[in-house]
Formats: sequence, C-alpha cells, structure tokens
Amino acid sequence: MAVDIDMLKFDAHGLIPCVVQQYDTGEVLMVAWMNAESLALTFKTGTTWFWSRSRQELWNKGATSGNMQRVHELFADCDGDTLLVKVDSPGPACHTGSRTCFFNQLV
Repeated sequence: MAVDIDMLKFDAHGLIPCVVQQYDTGEVLMVAWMNAESLALTFKTGTTWFWSRSRQELWNKGATSGNMQRVHELFADCDGDTLLVKVDSPGPACHTGSRTCFFNQLV
C-alpha cells in the first residue's frame, strides 16, 4: 500500500527515525534519523541520506567510505512515525567498522 508522504509524522525537530535493514537477509544494520530533505534525497538518488543530529547536517551514508547503501524498498510503519528502509549495504554499516551497529548483546 502506497503511503502519502504528507501523512508521515516528524517530531518537533522535523525528524523521523529510520531503521535500516539488509534487503536480502533481514539483518538490522543501523538506526538513523531523516528529515524531509534527506527523505527527498533518498528518493531522488536511490541511496540513503540521513540527518546528523550531532553535526547538524545531511549525510549520504557511505559517501566517504564507498559503502553506499542502495535502496530497494522504503516503508512507513502503521502510525507513520517510523521508517524502514531495505538496502543493499556492500560493507560495514556502523561507524566502528562493524557490519551492523547492533553487536552489543545485553542478555
């Protein structure tokens, strides 16, 4: 079902969380934030763009490392307040160099 982008619920800072998942394995790679501009750039370029809360700037994931995330599908959750983007991520998704940001097991 196609969703009208105007139905998305951005927070008070104009941001929406985005879960990034490897399209063919289902592996959760990372969570980042998007704003309207990064979402538009993601649609336009077919690669993931996010808003860095710490640097207060847009960033194209993998632009400096060469590990560009190619978008396969993009979904909104049932409430329109979280995104899921399924990508082909050829290399590490985490800034630490790990494949995924989720490697710290708690239990």
